[in-house]
Amino acid sequence: MMQSTFTRGLELFFLFVLLPVSFLFTYPAPIKAGLAVAGFIYILFHLRKSRLLKIKFPDKIFWKPFWKETVIKLAIIVIITSLYVFWIAPDKLFSVLLKKPMLWIIILFIYTFLSVWPQEVIYRTFFYDRYESLIKNKWLFIFLNAVLFSLAHIFLRSFLVQLLTFLGGLLFAFTYQRTKSTTLVSIEHAIYGNWLFTVGMGDMLAFPGAD
Repeated sequence: MMQSTFTRGLELFFLFVLLPVSFLFTYPAPIKAGLAVAGFIYILFHLRKSRLLKIKFPDKIFWKPFWKETVIKLAIIVIITSLYVFWIAPDKLFSVLLKKPMLWIIILFIYTFLSVWPQEVIYRTFFYDRYESLIKNKWLFIFLNAVLFSLAHIFLRSFLVQLLTFLGGLLFAFTYQRTKSTTLVSIEHAIYGNWLFTVGMGDMLAFPGAD
């Protein structure tokens, strides 16, 4: 048991601390990409072994409270981010939606399926399956998950990105903690992320084609 705990702790450090931080240093992009892909394959292997790669719809008892809470949180996010963009960069407010609607649709689709889902598989499904037993305090575990989720975006070198991904990490970890549903947390992540792009924060958050 002790060896297993040590091994998983070492695994967590390499995958979720050392690897993301290494991307801050200058070395060939193909090597960075290779390391990222290797890490993702390693995670998928363990998820497949644990039979957690299947798309499962959560029990119906979770849907109603999920939507109720998500709508409330989204309303708060909409107000805060709309005011923020209007104050900081009014010319960006809904700019992609109004000026490049096709690009807006394409980015929303790509972001939802090629960014949100892999992130949630890694940082919620895998992370909880492998490491939840290491930390008994669920609030500390949620905090750790949010910190490491934010750390995954450190290569963008943006304080705003770090802040938003930390706050988002708290929300997503809390949702997954209660539901253990990759589907629900992916929906929530997609809704908030797509809104940020829609409201005009795309270039601030390194969305492609947002400027």
